[in-house]
Amino acid sequence: MTDDEARSGSDDDYVDELPEDLDAAEFVGPYTFPNNNRRRIPAAIYLVLGALCVLVYASRHDSSALVNAGTLWAGVGLVAFGAYGMVAGWTLEVEESDALAAAARVVGFPVGHASAQMAWRGWLSRPTWRILCYSAENPPTRRGMVIVDGVSGEVREWFAEDNPEDWSGLDGSLTA
Repeated sequence: MTDDEARSGSDDDYVDELPEDLDAAEFVGPYTFPNNNRRRIPAAIYLVLGALCVLVYASRHDSSALVNAGTLWAGVGLVAFGAYGMVAGWTLEVEESDALAAAARVVGFPVGHASAQMAWRGWLSRPTWRILCYSAENPPTRRGMVIVDGVSGEVREWFAEDNPEDWSGLDGSLTA
């Protein structure tokens, strides 16, 4: 055993595991995606701190060796970043199930398996759902990709195509 191993313990002492809130094995019930408007909490903190920096600069920049133009620039930067956080903190109005229903309406085939992923679009970080869906046949003959706006529920983009994946080597349960 080397000195480093003796100090840090053996590899058997370390266990890699998920935090309790991310462990899906213990999950019961429907999952609610966290709302995007939580971004407004740190944005409000940035705005307050930035305003304080600007206020301190305005009141003390002539009489203090510690307050200088850097205090002003830090304040301006914090206010700008806080304002951006307030604008980018959209409230997520469309739930995953609503986005999946919108995708099923637009692709033009009965949807079997589908997957929804939250993403953000553009400079203002508008929340959108990216939906990947397959037709209900086994194996699926069609697939589609739909992007649904998370604020308005509007379908922003979509396409559907014949499924190009070759599943001929698999049996009906999708196992080899």
